[in-house]
Amino acid sequence: MCSQVTGMAHSCIHWFRKGLRLHDNPALMAALMDCKEIYPVFILDPHLHNNTCVGINRWRFLIGALKDLDCSLRDLNSRLFVIRGKPEDVFPKLFNKWKVTKLTYEYDSEPYSLCRDKMVTTLAKEHGVEVIYKISHTLYDIERIIEENSGKPPLTYNRLQAIVRTLGPPKRPICAPTMEHMKDVKTPLSETHEKEYRIPTLNELGQDETVLGVELFPGGEKEALRRLDEHMKKTGWVCSFEKPQTSPNSLSPSTTVLSPYVTFGCLSARTFWWRLTEVYQGKKHSDPPVSLHGQLLWREFFYTASVGIPNFNKMEGNPVCTQVDWDTNPEYLAAWREAQTGFPFIDAIMTQLRQEGWIHHLARHAVACFLTRGDLWINWEEGQKVFEELLLDGDWALNAGNWQWLSASTFFHQFFRVYSPVAFGKKTDKNGDYIKKYLPILKKFPAQYIYEPWKAPRSIQQAAGCIVGKDYPHPIVQHEVISKKNIQRMKLAYAKRSKDPAESPSKKQGVKRKVSSVVDMLKKKSKTK
Repeated sequence: MCSQVTGMAHSCIHWFRKGLRLHDNPALMAALMDCKEIYPVFILDPHLHNNTCVGINRWRFLIGALKDLDCSLRDLNSRLFVIRGKPEDVFPKLFNKWKVTKLTYEYDSEPYSLCRDKMVTTLAKEHGVEVIYKISHTLYDIERIIEENSGKPPLTYNRLQAIVRTLGPPKRPICAPTMEHMKDVKTPLSETHEKEYRIPTLNELGQDETVLGVELFPGGEKEALRRLDEHMKKTGWVCSFEKPQTSPNSLSPSTTVLSPYVTFGCLSARTFWWRLTEVYQGKKHSDPPVSLHGQLLWREFFYTASVGIPNFNKMEGNPVCTQVDWDTNPEYLAAWREAQTGFPFIDAIMTQLRQEGWIHHLARHAVACFLTRGDLWINWEEGQKVFEELLLDGDWALNAGNWQWLSASTFFHQFFRVYSPVAFGKKTDKNGDYIKKYLPILKKFPAQYIYEPWKAPRSIQQAAGCIVGKDYPHPIVQHEVISKKNIQRMKLAYAKRSKDPAESPSKKQGVKRKVSSVVDMLKKKSKTK
């Protein structure tokens, strides 16, 4: 049951950041307790919301999510107040202007967010404002997981699973507020509010809307819940879902694409978890790490690592990250980012990423390996920045964790396993239909040459209307040669790490290294099916 409002005392701001939803929002429900006036606020913080680290697809998703949230709040006779500025500058003015006595928000574990929230909490106390935060962006209280692991973040998925088993299932989600919860609460509105606190357009945010393609994944809670319902109806698919068996280059997504909605908090992770539990009930189903429950636990794994490991999004100063002597090569980085590597599979993936804001998990594996240890030998931090800008589901903890994993810097240590930029894509798309969709310049190449157009005789290139080196670039590297060289370079980095006890992840974190790697587990899973 949802709590009922018990009195009328506070003028309250509920501060939306992530958690852009009404369902399973305990901080919002706390705002409505003993409340006479509610001001739902979203702040466009220049540190987080700027055109350097937010690409146009991500902006569009956020604006859609804010519009949807505003619409839902208006159904409750309230509205969303959108304000531009630094939170530490914005709040003192709002506290005075609206005579605020209570501030509520959803807990956020990112380093910047913790620092920001500490500053805002200090300001609130100076203004006599009570501050309440609730944990609802993750399945569990991350600090509790670390506490249960003797104060250290678990560095293997198996260890995380063992800990959450002792904690029991995640808390059940709470329901969204209704008119009943709002009966004694009002949001003071005036005509000036429309102009003063409205949601900005993409043009007003300095974005060129004309470059946008079709919106495949509209932002917002309503769309998130609709998509969740749609997927949960496919009980057979849900129960048999195994991530490694899905295709990185299918023409339509082979996974749920609910990740952007969970990232922005349009969909509660706990709601997702418990809906899956209902579907699994009494049926044979796949298990973590490959199942859909397993995907949510992966998220928890990287969140826990990001909280417990200092400098988690950097190589230097990160005690569990292998220190690698990466190259600085702006030309290579630009070619990768702009889909000009000359490897059609890689370039098709990077084109899809830029156009749509989403690529399959295994496609991320391919382009991340290619940029780092596989071919271009560029620091994973550079790839992390590009993904942060372009991915709809770009999440600080998951982005940093996955880049460390895929560059074999942390968590995953089988650096000699390299994705081929040619063979990997062929496994699931022999004809290259995916390449033809995203690189139409190559669509007339026969299947034999679609992954390696540079091998096509000149006559075939002419017939296809695409000359390699003129209309489409030559391969930026020779994969067969450079990948072998890079394996040797990784071997040296690992040898250096094992000699230096300060850089040994196992000694630093007190976690046994002999636990099976997750890739091994995925392989075993695949073989037994």
